[in-house]
Amino acid sequence: MKKVFLVATTLICLFLNSYAQPGKHNIDKVAAVVGNNIILLSDLNQQYTQYLYQGNPANEEIKCRILQNTLTQKLLKQQAEIDSVMVEDSQVDDEVSKRMRFSMQRAGGQERLEQFLNKSVLQYKDEIRPSVKDELIAQKMQQKITENINVTPMEVEKYFKSLGDSIPEFNTEVEVGEVVLNPQLTRAEKQRFRDKIEALRLRVKSGEDMGVLAKTYSEDPGSAADGGDYGFIDRNTMVKEFTAWAFKLKAGEISPVFETDYGFHFLQVLERRGEQVHVRHILIMPKTTPESLTRLKLHADSIYNNIVSKKYSFAAAANLFSDNKESKYNGGMMLNAENVQARSTFIPVDKLDPSIFLVIDSMKVGGISKPNLFTAADGKQGYRILYLKSKIPPHKANLAQDFPKIRDAAQSDKINRTLSEWFEKRRESTYIKIDDEFNTCDELKIWTKATAAK
Repeated sequence: MKKVFLVATTLICLFLNSYAQPGKHNIDKVAAVVGNNIILLSDLNQQYTQYLYQGNPANEEIKCRILQNTLTQKLLKQQAEIDSVMVEDSQVDDEVSKRMRFSMQRAGGQERLEQFLNKSVLQYKDEIRPSVKDELIAQKMQQKITENINVTPMEVEKYFKSLGDSIPEFNTEVEVGEVVLNPQLTRAEKQRFRDKIEALRLRVKSGEDMGVLAKTYSEDPGSAADGGDYGFIDRNTMVKEFTAWAFKLKAGEISPVFETDYGFHFLQVLERRGEQVHVRHILIMPKTTPESLTRLKLHADSIYNNIVSKKYSFAAAANLFSDNKESKYNGGMMLNAENVQARSTFIPVDKLDPSIFLVIDSMKVGGISKPNLFTAADGKQGYRILYLKSKIPPHKANLAQDFPKIRDAAQSDKINRTLSEWFEKRRESTYIKIDDEFNTCDELKIWTKATAAK
């Protein structure tokens, strides 16, 4: 079977699917036709412009990949229409809002992004919505094609034997447990942060622009640059405290200050649309105090001593005390971030957080570290107790030791082959026409060969 290079709809890191470059006007020309869908050259050029805007070097070959990606998407979308595969409007709204927030962060704020677009963010959201919807439909169609694919142990063994001399080498892997302890502020320590956000809420109630205040004071990195605007959300989008107020208020109303795991908020409902609400908010995150860290260190030392004295096991300590919700109910064991779905606890040492590696590197298997101060990704400090459960030295892959990883590779290979066969059949039965301008694109030869064979 011919090897087919499939380009997923998210292969090329673009903020948005079709940017308009101010001051330049692309002449609309049909770059390709897939069934009853056309792809305009101006759309491809807009995507290439955005690729350059991200700071990437000029590379004409990228245009070939962009067209291949778009052809793939259109073919999937066409089948989705036949199979009645659809996406909810709320999912499209969420994705558009997420992309716009990301774009504003990269551009340095809403104002700079609007200068680049030469139009308002709201106007541009409406323009990109159809293309985002097409992309999500294509993704869902691809998931439908592969959703029932599994591999048997016999298929895993057959795949492993087929690797021949290409059997991979695995780096040192470890299983690491953690008890993560975050400082808890007293009511008095929290009060000054609550007072700060209450003062902001009163300013909004007095008539000041909430969007301006959110840009200036909100500590939510995901929405501050967008004036605190989260777009439309449903009941499953946010944490329960946020959702409760969002769906309780009427359009235009402002909530009192409320607390979540992220800090203190207040929100305003801008619009209601059935089971969706358009909201914006301001967040103030309480900061760790020296006193709270001192209290936490005493607590961490007590837990460590009880583990070492075998008053309770490491797994029990994690379950009772750890603040990491992802590992505390897993015996404290960390999961491989690249293989979370398989819930693998074996982590290559080069994928470990450097601060964790520095601690466990000198530990023996079965060892427990003393509490160590660390800084989390959100900038907050805490204490962490680590447990080195096992350590596997570098080795060549084998079925006895590495069956889960080989099984995952075999399944990925089966999925890719299934998709290759699916696309090959659809190309043969679908009218496809690609403009001669792209004749030099190696990536597109499988598409033009299918056309020539008809």
